[in-house]
Amino acid sequence: MQRAFSKLGICSRKQAEAFILEGRVRVNGKVVTAVDTWVEMNSDRIELDGAVLKARAKIYLALNKPRGLVTTRDDPEGRDTVFDCLEGLDLPFVAPIGRLDKASEGLLLFTNDTQLAQRLLDPDKDVRKIYHVQVSGEPGEAELVRMTAGIEADGQLLTAAAVRLLRSGEKTAWLEVALTEGKNRQIRRMLEALGLECLRLVRVSIGDIVLGDLAKGATRFLSDDEVRSLRRSTGLRADVGAEETGSARARKTI
Repeated sequence: MQRAFSKLGICSRKQAEAFILEGRVRVNGKVVTAVDTWVEMNSDRIELDGAVLKARAKIYLALNKPRGLVTTRDDPEGRDTVFDCLEGLDLPFVAPIGRLDKASEGLLLFTNDTQLAQRLLDPDKDVRKIYHVQVSGEPGEAELVRMTAGIEADGQLLTAAAVRLLRSGEKTAWLEVALTEGKNRQIRRMLEALGLECLRLVRVSIGDIVLGDLAKGATRFLSDDEVRSLRRSTGLRADVGAEETGSARARKTI
């Protein structure tokens, strides 16, 4: 049942569980309070507070995440979250695709398209995420090769798809790191294992979607061509128009 709420773009699974336990959900006219109830989304009539649930238009949103925000909807420690940047936007329920840790910044995508989100996070789909990383000192060729060969850290093998030196100065250097997997603090842990300090980490692209000149804390809706590109990159049908994504209507609300 919780998955149905999420897939329809109504709310998170956690919120759906609360609605169910409060007796606010009916399936085919009967109140359901068991969170593990199975439903058929194409045939069962699901109601919340008497209103029939219908799939929301698909939304695809890009945010330039500022440093210092956590990637979660509700933080138990009361810290500022990425959802603070979405306040004032007329949106259905959306969730971030993956995470950027508190100290990281750059491109973060949000959507209510759970199928696309899952595929973008699947390392087998080989969708590259590109990061620009400032480090202390200047790593040599041997360190860059180790990052692509794989580095063991905390019992995990961490591997970059590609690494290259962008530029260097007297005390710091900038690297471009490409990942196709998204393990927790992956780049930072790799650099720590090499004895390098990560000073700044910015995600600049996901697949063909680039951060560009989007201001810090600002958002924009992906174009239909960008959505098609993401879908193609994950093996999904690419022929999704504005009437299906809701992009044209959503852009008018900002």
